[in-house]
Amino acid sequence: MTKLNRRNFIKLTSAIGAGAIAVPTIISACARGKNGHVAPSDRVNLMFIGSGNQAMNDINCFLTDKRVQITGICDVNKQSTGYWNGKIGGREIGINLVNGYYSQLLGKKYTGCKSFEDFREVIARNDVDAVEVVVPDHWHSIPVLMAAKAGKDIYCQKPLALTIPEGRAMANAVKKYGTVFQTGSQQRSDVNFRRVCELVRNGRIGKLLTVECGLPSGTPDYGKTGNLTQTIPVPEGFDYNTWLGPAPDAPYCPARTHVNFRWILDYSGGQVTDWGGHHPDIAQWGMDTEYTGPVKIQNARAEWAVHPIWNTAIEYYFECLYANGVKLIISNKLQSGVTFHGSEGWAHANRGNHQVFPESLKDSVISPSEIHLYQSENHFRNFIDCVYSRKETIAPAEIGHRSITMSHLGNIAMKLRQDLDWDPITEQFSNNDVANSMLHRKMREPWESIYKEHLV
Repeated sequence: MTKLNRRNFIKLTSAIGAGAIAVPTIISACARGKNGHVAPSDRVNLMFIGSGNQAMNDINCFLTDKRVQITGICDVNKQSTGYWNGKIGGREIGINLVNGYYSQLLGKKYTGCKSFEDFREVIARNDVDAVEVVVPDHWHSIPVLMAAKAGKDIYCQKPLALTIPEGRAMANAVKKYGTVFQTGSQQRSDVNFRRVCELVRNGRIGKLLTVECGLPSGTPDYGKTGNLTQTIPVPEGFDYNTWLGPAPDAPYCPARTHVNFRWILDYSGGQVTDWGGHHPDIAQWGMDTEYTGPVKIQNARAEWAVHPIWNTAIEYYFECLYANGVKLIISNKLQSGVTFHGSEGWAHANRGNHQVFPESLKDSVISPSEIHLYQSENHFRNFIDCVYSRKETIAPAEIGHRSITMSHLGNIAMKLRQDLDWDPITEQFSNNDVANSMLHRKMREPWESIYKEHLV
């Protein structure tokens, strides 16, 4: 059955209604899709679930796409400090950004961007084509599952999910409901990473032997300002209980929320999972293992944060072994970026540059008959392109799930300080029941029930 989406429905009803109009109507060029504009009936109605750290960047990126109309911002925080580099965040900040941009674009005051505190209101709306889920990691899976079932297309920031079972549930739901889904692993839309992966996939460095992913260490300075660990009353305008959501109950203190959630295992996985959605994702792309995973995690070790609240790994090392014999090493002690080592050379990529050896590889041409990887020059535009075409994005849910799985496995192995055998088909450990018990995190109600209700 062909789904009649909102944009096509508006076109159809507009055409029917046009025959009954007797009085001439003046329609602006913008409304008619002229002079470079896209008609409102053809625009993707996008709402944001989350308006904090990453959201401000993403809002700006979608605002510049004329095919998109941002019509709503949802966040449990009305407005406060506590975000990146001391910036202010919250739904009012996002709404002001959107309305201000459209006001300037239209040359008159615009107030059409709506405010929401409960993401379920956004998902329940029939006039929403797509959502971006840009909230702390422990809140990724439930909105995605609900949005997919409701027929919304989804851009979800990385890492895909807090746990491997949640990621599997998200990938399954997206597949079942035919949702267009983009994981925010934007390095796939960078020419340097694509170039290096194409060289590796086409054998330019010989037989691939080892891959190294260098990720950041520690806790960034932007999360250390002020007396953050003291329990204080919840600030006005912040629904802290809903912010905790499926995570365990905990007293409020600034060290837990906004920019700092990343350093607490109840909500995220530290630098291991923050950057695990980037460089290890590229490693899988170059290794041609993006729909599978390692079979063993070994030599895992870590230094864990000593702090009243933060408890993620600040120094770390682990190795992922694949069935084809390739070893992937993930550590904060390695050169930043991704380095592929082969029998005849190496190739390295980082943001903004890439290097190869031997030097002759710089001019190596990938012929039409060789492997050419998915080409995207802009991660946000690629998502909207696929919303229109219904094709798969450059970073779909299944790939996002497989990529972050390595980081989740690494965190478990580093906690247990044991080598672990992993089955990428069943997504279970074959030699350790304790490790299997760590795969899922029990959720607080009513979220556990809602999560299970939407499993497919």
